[in-house]
Amino acid sequence: MSKLTFSKSVIAGTLAFILSTTTAVTYANNDLPDLGTAAVNTFSLEKETVYGDAYMRVIRASAPMLNDPVLNQYLTELGNKLVAHASGVKTPFYFFLLRNDEINAFAFFGGHVGVHTGLFLNADTESELASVLGHEITHVTQRHLARSLEAQDKSSTATIVGMLGAILLTIASPQAGMAALATTQALATQAKINFTRLHEKEADRIGMQILVDAGFDPNGAANFFGKLATRYRFTTKPPQMLLTHPLPESRISEARIRAQQYPLRHIPDNLNFQLAKARIQVRFSGYSEAAVLSIFEKQLKHNRYSFKSAAEYGKALALFRMDKFDESEEMIDELLKSAPNNLFFIDTKTDLLTQKGDFKGAIALLLKEQQIKPTSNVVNTNLANVYIEDDQTEKAIPLLEDLIFLDKQDQLAYLLLYQAYRKNGNKAMEYYVKAESLALAADYKTAIDQLNFAYKQSKDNPLQLARIEARIRQFRQADRAMEALQ
Repeated sequence: MSKLTFSKSVIAGTLAFILSTTTAVTYANNDLPDLGTAAVNTFSLEKETVYGDAYMRVIRASAPMLNDPVLNQYLTELGNKLVAHASGVKTPFYFFLLRNDEINAFAFFGGHVGVHTGLFLNADTESELASVLGHEITHVTQRHLARSLEAQDKSSTATIVGMLGAILLTIASPQAGMAALATTQALATQAKINFTRLHEKEADRIGMQILVDAGFDPNGAANFFGKLATRYRFTTKPPQMLLTHPLPESRISEARIRAQQYPLRHIPDNLNFQLAKARIQVRFSGYSEAAVLSIFEKQLKHNRYSFKSAAEYGKALALFRMDKFDESEEMIDELLKSAPNNLFFIDTKTDLLTQKGDFKGAIALLLKEQQIKPTSNVVNTNLANVYIEDDQTEKAIPLLEDLIFLDKQDQLAYLLLYQAYRKNGNKAMEYYVKAESLALAADYKTAIDQLNFAYKQSKDNPLQLARIEARIRQFRQADRAMEALQ
């Protein structure tokens, strides 16, 4: 289905396209963090969770988040596979993608791990990608960020707030972070909040153990970082990852020596990683239409691929992007013959059927797959989208409510639910959904305005009125708490 990215300009100028909600039944349970309750001088796990939630809201409002259900599911499954083999896991993990060709990944409070699409573009195997995730997971489980904070002089609330804001900027965008640090009295240089050399070594060591225990190649870390160091050795502007994760030769050597200590075994690459990489190359990178088509045609011509089906999938997506729908569909149909339940192929087949108005065919395809994967985010999001396109909003809404119940941060589901309410003329819920979406991006003031509109549309529903009034009070409290962080 059509994929959306969210940026600061979109949020500021096109609020209708940034939607998250709960339903009339569940929204009262979508609690907002009380950012002012945790003690400043003790950075507890509870406080990490509070700040992690707040920072995630800031990122939704200011970064180009990638809301692609197929890619999100792949990244989440990969991340959770690694987390399952980590020790000291004290919080849930949330993995998300940012549409950015820069090579970077970062972790922050509350188990949040952000990955730039550029990481996929520069990794050759799933083990290389997994090595970066394992490293970031270790920063979370070992509480490196909190430990760095506790090592600083926390003399006042204002100082801590400035430090935390600078840390978020630094891990997500080092250049901006350094500018913010210049105005933070507690810290004179960026080095004072960066992960220490000891933290980096610890993340390298434990991250590799996680990598191996999860069944990946321990050489993935040394191969990936060695490749980065070679590529950017003589450049004046290294990628963001090298600004936050410096790579001296000794560190790369240690990674290679550590990898050699594990038994030698062949770890085959993963098809879904190559499919995800192809999808990003075509749909979410800076490559032109002609360039991406050429990439996959050359791979197929010279047999330069890990999986032929991944190269064919990339070519099919490139043809779709160039509006050559018949050629694209022919290739996707062939891929589906050999892998009828592959969600990458099913998602694109759904796009093709929807594009030509064959809603009945798309619905039949997705309902068949739903019998096998009843809780699949990919299947149900696509199905809800087709129902909305086919003016069957009464079938789309419960699907989206279920998706949001499972993941209240699923922005694409929120957007589709908003569209469904708007299409069926339910103005009260349309405004309510918009309010919830704005709150997810920390825009509480505008969210309250939307709730006031929803209130005017709910005069004949006393229960709804009471819930809206309660939500307004919660948003006001959350807005004051968020302002205290700025």
